[in-house]
Amino acid sequence: AKMAAAASDLLTGWCLFGLALLAILIFCWVYVRKYQSRRESEVISTITAIFALAVALITSALLPVDIFLVSYMKNQNGTFKVWADANVSRQIEDTVLYGYYTLYSIILFCVFLWIPFVYFYYEEKEEDDGNTCSQVKTALKYTLGFITICAVLLLIGEFVPLDIPNKKNSTEWEKVKLLFEEFGSSHGLTALSFSISSLTVIGMLAAITYTAYGMSALPLNLIKGTTSASYERLENTEDIEEVEQHLLRIKSKCRDGRPLSSRDRRTLQHLEERLRTLRRRERHLESIEKSWWTKACQAIRPLKIVWGVFFIIVALLFTVSLFLSNLDKALHSAGFDSGFIILGTNLTNPLNMLLPVLQRVFPLDYILITTIVMYFIFTSMAGIRNMGIWFFWTRV
Repeated sequence: AKMAAAASDLLTGWCLFGLALLAILIFCWVYVRKYQSRRESEVISTITAIFALAVALITSALLPVDIFLVSYMKNQNGTFKVWADANVSRQIEDTVLYGYYTLYSIILFCVFLWIPFVYFYYEEKEEDDGNTCSQVKTALKYTLGFITICAVLLLIGEFVPLDIPNKKNSTEWEKVKLLFEEFGSSHGLTALSFSISSLTVIGMLAAITYTAYGMSALPLNLIKGTTSASYERLENTEDIEEVEQHLLRIKSKCRDGRPLSSRDRRTLQHLEERLRTLRRRERHLESIEKSWWTKACQAIRPLKIVWGVFFIIVALLFTVSLFLSNLDKALHSAGFDSGFIILGTNLTNPLNMLLPVLQRVFPLDYILITTIVMYFIFTSMAGIRNMGIWFFWTRV
């Protein structure tokens, strides 16, 4: 009976995760297809972007499932339920843990192998229209650097710090044997944890840069709105007329049979190319202006303003909550050595007050946690879209 109850709860949690997985895959496909260039897109790069984004979101989606499974095994007073003995709870926790490590391993594979290889392969393809073998070799050469970094992180995470017994009579072989025993005892989990923690540091810097900026950019863009297709079409029409007039002025120079100078011929060629581009844009804007999506966006324009104001309030809520939480840790925690652990809450922040209230009605608290995760994802994406990806002063 205990195992049946555990299996039922485990199935419930993973069913929720499966639904989230399906929604994430659909979202990633729509999002990547919306923002990628239609003319410069490649099948492999599109699949890579969708898969990498999906893995990151799936890892985030596992957090509410983890909280659900752990909390479902406990009563309201914090004690475990009758069926959730040590073996059952351990089985559920191990299942979730293996899910985490599987997704973390896939993230390492994407970050240090798949994404670099695809990026350098198509970079080489743009610069040199040589054979595929040459492009693969060049991509592998650059990807090898990322693989080396990953290997170094894994080795550091596995063997440092290493608690080696201080035996003066131990031989070199015994020391090497101890290293392998240490590696086997952890099953490589410490190496994986250190590598993911190293990526988390980079992610923290990205959160400081992009997420913080996106928390302001997203609501302001919703309130401000974007330039309408009709206005862009009007500007494009004016540009077409200007280019056509310039073309007529240049062509008028050769009406009496005189040949054009080399400079005028180059200018004429450039203007004709620009005119073709503007006319293509004219057709594109015309199709956008007549599309149902544009009309729907115009209809929900007031709703976007409301959402923008709401996101500003949410950003202020997070700012106040983080400030109070960090202030509480600075004043009342056990210190740096313990990781600023707080034994009791002294300064209550708004989110901590809201979660116990929502916990009374299932599943409002899980909806809130999922909403928070998705909020940070959307704000991060908004920051990346507005700022672009930079490596110091170089834009990627």
